[in-house]
Amino acid sequence: MDLFRHNARAWDREVERGNPWTVPASPEEIAAARAGRPRIVLTPTKPVPADWFPPLAGCDTLCLASGGGQQGPVLAAAGARVTVFDASPRQLDRDRETAEREGLALRAVEGDMADLSLFEDRSFDLIVHPVSNCFVPDIRPVWREARRVLRPGGVLLAGFCNPLLFLITDEDLDAGRFVITRKVPWSDLRDADPAARERLVAEEEPLQFGHTLEEQIGGQIEAGLAITGLYEDVWPELDGLSAHTPLFLATRAERPGHPSPEGGSA
Repeated sequence: MDLFRHNARAWDREVERGNPWTVPASPEEIAAARAGRPRIVLTPTKPVPADWFPPLAGCDTLCLASGGGQQGPVLAAAGARVTVFDASPRQLDRDRETAEREGLALRAVEGDMADLSLFEDRSFDLIVHPVSNCFVPDIRPVWREARRVLRPGGVLLAGFCNPLLFLITDEDLDAGRFVITRKVPWSDLRDADPAARERLVAEEEPLQFGHTLEEQIGGQIEAGLAITGLYEDVWPELDGLSAHTPLFLATRAERPGHPSPEGGSA
């Protein structure tokens, strides 16, 4: 099957279903960003610390696999020059709609997070990559491409799943049980029960992949990025498991080097 097209269609369906990650930023959030108080999340609840951002005025920013009208419009309102890149046309529509509603300038581009060949080397000062690499089977190309399109001194803000999230089935969580039945790395395509996999495909649910921390954090380091910050987050909707351990992480990483005054590299 064409995994990219399947997950793109699945996220189009999530827009129709009103998934929280498809609901655009509110006028109040945009107003706060315009007033110098941008608030975005990479993970379910915890906002990105203010000191994780580079100066946003004129900052060339790539919102990577970040459609939905949330991070992109907020950063544009804070003065960044924003490109939103996502697989789902309907998610990108959310960004266009929000930009039109608020009189913001941003660019929305459809594509695969693991293939940024549309963009030249050293095109961006900031990449914002909220939880989304659970929808691709191999995340190392994502990190390599992010490093390539960042300028020296540029910043990558990334959110991702704790691998523990993939060890327990939704059915066990719904029943309040903590039964480890899986292994990580996890693949809905390779490891799921055939009946469960067929249901996911038939109902156009996003297919997911559980990656190890070595792939998530070590993969960024292998790509040539330097980790400079990390925090964890919970997901209140998963009350039982979240009560025992954080289920998400976020990292701040930099491409080593110093930006030039013109925004290139030194």
